[in-house]
Amino acid sequence: ERFIGKVLFMRHALAPGFGDPDYFSIKDCSTQRNLNENGRAQARAIGVKLAAANIKFSAIYSSYWCRCLETAQLLGLGAVTPFDGLNSFFQNHAPRDATLAKLRQKLESLSPSAPASLMVTHAVTIRAITGLSVASGGVVIYDLKTGNALELALSSLPTR
Repeated sequence: ERFIGKVLFMRHALAPGFGDPDYFSIKDCSTQRNLNENGRAQARAIGVKLAAANIKFSAIYSSYWCRCLETAQLLGLGAVTPFDGLNSFFQNHAPRDATLAKLRQKLESLSPSAPASLMVTHAVTIRAITGLSVASGGVVIYDLKTGNALELALSSLPTR
């Protein structure tokens, strides 16, 4: 299993626009930038790809943002646990240093011999941890032992 000891960081699926409105509230999806129908279809299609590749996830985590939670749920790969270490600090809606400290602590707590974890999050969060920038729906494989990261080409995944 080539994903043992790895975290797959996934950027939420397509959500048109940029950032979030000034009146953003974590508890109210109507105040956030959300997935559109293309984004929902993208999330479902990525879930089908990951399932067909037979990747087993020990856990699925998501940012509290509605576009991330919806992406994670639409993947259809299992129960989703909201985790504030994946929240976006792009517009200071979450504190950058505290958020990244929580995420680094979580990464250190994961076993390098366990099946992969999937973390659905934001571009800024993925970039801060891995140094990589990915498009909506993009996935980065992060190695818990080495800290190395590379973008996963979903088209390269084996199908059953």
